[in-house]
Amino acid sequence: MTKTSSMASHLSDQKPDTHSEIKSTSKPLWRKLLPVIVLVVGLVIAWASGVLDLLSFESLRENRDLLQGFVADNPVSSILVFMGLYVVSVALSLPIGSILTITGGFLFGAFLATSYVVVSATIGATIVYLAARYAFYDLMRAKAGNAVRRMEEGFAENAFSYLMVLRLIPIFPFWLVNLVPALLGVKLRSFVFGTMIGIIPGTFVYASIGDGLGALFDQGKTPDLGIIFEPRILTPIIGLAVLALLPVAYKKLRKRKIGANADE
Repeated sequence: MTKTSSMASHLSDQKPDTHSEIKSTSKPLWRKLLPVIVLVVGLVIAWASGVLDLLSFESLRENRDLLQGFVADNPVSSILVFMGLYVVSVALSLPIGSILTITGGFLFGAFLATSYVVVSATIGATIVYLAARYAFYDLMRAKAGNAVRRMEEGFAENAFSYLMVLRLIPIFPFWLVNLVPALLGVKLRSFVFGTMIGIIPGTFVYASIGDGLGALFDQGKTPDLGIIFEPRILTPIIGLAVLALLPVAYKKLRKRKIGANADE
């Protein structure tokens, strides 16, 4: 055997097995799905325990003095408990966001409640986003066709504007808007800031309802959760959504103009 062939044989023996290396570094499916499984199990437990039935306007009315007394005696603890409950409710996709926000307005006032809810909801939404991205993004990338990839590119290019619109106008469920950006590869920063800013108007509407909840209780009434869809409330929110889409329209017009100039 020549010296050259001996060296080649030696290098061949030292060459790593690429397939086994990829296999060893890739995480098992159960591990990738674990965050989502934890959230789903938490959701099932919450529904089965009946804890959701405890959060109602009737329960608020009956425990009004107790809750307000606890907030007055424990200002810091009450805020932390409220925000913790809100984070968990959003992370588990529990359908109690509106009544929790109203409860926050009832206990802390419209402005403070809005700030607590916006921070808590953003944290909870980010947990869902990260869990879905960790579990499903690679799989979707592997299975996605050209149409899905084009949609991903278009959404990612204007992610902040689109997220603002989806958060401002409650056409789709909150939990769905947490999942889709994760699957479409939206950057974490765009998701966080789009969510945080986009939910402020709607949150303030419901927190303001909660701020006046005591007066409604005194009259024997309960608030209308559909108030956000009334024209006097929805019209300015739609106006904000249109403003959020202006950068997207500008980009498209600019590209069209550049394309037209290139053709000339």
